[in-house]
Amino acid sequence: MADIHSYDFSGKRALIRVDFNVPLDKETMAITDDTRIRAAAPTIKHILEQGGSVVLMSHLGRPKDGPEDKFSLRHIVAHTSKVLGVDVKFMDDCIGEKALEMSSSLKPGEVLMLENVRFHKRETVGTESFAEELAKHGYVYINDAFGTAHRAHASTTIVAKFFPNDKMFGYLIEGEIKAVDKVLNSTEKPLTAIVGGAKVSSKITIIERLLDKVDNLIVGGGMAYTFVKANGGKVGSSLVEDDYLDVARKIMSDAKAKGVNLYIPTDTVIADKFDNEANRATVKIDEIPDGWMGLDTGDETSEACREIILNSKLILWNGPMGVFEMENFQQGTVDVANAIVEATSKGAFSLIGGGDSVAAINKFKLAEKVSYVSTGGGAMLEYLEGIELPGIKAIKE
Repeated sequence: MADIHSYDFSGKRALIRVDFNVPLDKETMAITDDTRIRAAAPTIKHILEQGGSVVLMSHLGRPKDGPEDKFSLRHIVAHTSKVLGVDVKFMDDCIGEKALEMSSSLKPGEVLMLENVRFHKRETVGTESFAEELAKHGYVYINDAFGTAHRAHASTTIVAKFFPNDKMFGYLIEGEIKAVDKVLNSTEKPLTAIVGGAKVSSKITIIERLLDKVDNLIVGGGMAYTFVKANGGKVGSSLVEDDYLDVARKIMSDAKAKGVNLYIPTDTVIADKFDNEANRATVKIDEIPDGWMGLDTGDETSEACREIILNSKLILWNGPMGVFEMENFQQGTVDVANAIVEATSKGAFSLIGGGDSVAAINKFKLAEKVSYVSTGGGAMLEYLEGIELPGIKAIKE
């Protein structure tokens, strides 16, 4: 594999797989969050500054049967031009003679965006012939789409084999890998992971892997109630996975055996229905009355979490503490976010990853105050789980 820092792009056309799967407003088709476009800009600008030209390929949404206008990348061309400070050209297909004509006539400093690669079924199947057609657009291939690195699709993985010596990671993926490796492989202590979210079932592998690495593991979100019930507590009508009570017990005993401080919330904000305007009360987490459900953590838990977080050198946050989308049940998540920001300002390294934590940190406008915010939800989780991501492997091979 080549290295983006030392590679000579002068006069060369770079084919970059970016992740421009950004949220669009249904009415106006305006971009509501351009984080992913801004995150890819340094890689693109570097190539242009070095005298190269750029061909961008991405997916947008999950089109079912071929092209659909609401999934067309044409909606994001103007904004991408603004972010890059270059007029981005657009081609309404990603393969074919016309597309190839456009890409091969690019001059140094020019950028072309190809239409949504998922308008072709062969993209998600990972068809080699499709990847080969895409490969014709560039002299060098760069994967900078961390959000799709866990998919063995034509544009993220298969295409790399047509660039045996001229393939590399962009700055974004490089940064993602460094951030996760820093958390997983650093000798700095203490390392604290905050794992939240609705279900234990979706986080088991991560929790098991983290138990070998962390000093503290804070459990939050809906999955906390499965642990509380496994301990014999009363959880009312809170979200619980009864099939996973034994798993929760095993996690607790494994943590003990490995000397990990597993912290389960001690108080909770309960509601008599799943609604922002519901009646609320704060109770001990193992004494929730029948007909009530826990939707957030209480002040006692926030205080305990803050203390753990402030004493940490490395912090990984994956998953909120409660239903932060509802204003009356966001305090626990806000408190954890603020504690992470405070710890970061005192020198800790903080990595925020996984869809909901990223949504939370952006909602509270604190993204600039933590060390690293991952752009890849599923990809980052699989990388944390120790799974070799196809898109990363394809570049390294």
